[in-house]
Amino acid sequence: MLSMDSNYSNRVEIGSKIRELRNRKGLTQEELADRCELSKGFISQLENDLTSPSIATLIDILQCLGTSLKEFFNDEDDDQIVFSKEDFFEKTDTELHNKIEWIIPNAQKNMMEPIRVTLKPDGSTYPDQPHEGEEFGYVLSGSITIVIGNRSIKAKKGDTFYYTPHAEHYIKANGKTDAVFLWISTPPNF
Repeated sequence: MLSMDSNYSNRVEIGSKIRELRNRKGLTQEELADRCELSKGFISQLENDLTSPSIATLIDILQCLGTSLKEFFNDEDDDQIVFSKEDFFEKTDTELHNKIEWIIPNAQKNMMEPIRVTLKPDGSTYPDQPHEGEEFGYVLSGSITIVIGNRSIKAKKGDTFYYTPHAEHYIKANGKTDAVFLWISTPPNF
């Protein structure tokens, strides 16, 4: 049996989600009520968590809002989409003179893993062995050399790079200033 508190918290979620859907559709409470053959007062009470709909009424309301029970109660939309510096995880390697920032937390569970790398003038990334997947990067500042097997390719601010990691590979800084670049791997391997 649900306690009064958990029942109330469920109503809060339903009321606010219905209001959000109604607003997204550009409907007034009266317009939604007319479509559902309900009273404006009932819609107002529902959105303000003063009443709860029956399952049949909720299904009717959701159909009028262009969604289903399954979509309505699916929490996938709650996934974080925008990340700020407070969300980043960073690691500094004093031996290789680099700083790696995981700019999307827990990206290892995703199809790709973006990181931001800062290399000191004498810095490099750790040499990585060949692996499945692809790697893409964008140089934000400075100049780098991408080393893939016996091949060395230079890139500067504004350049992008893309390769399949079929041989040992790493990136090193060029010049007398820090180099900063975005590096995206698929599948994640950092």
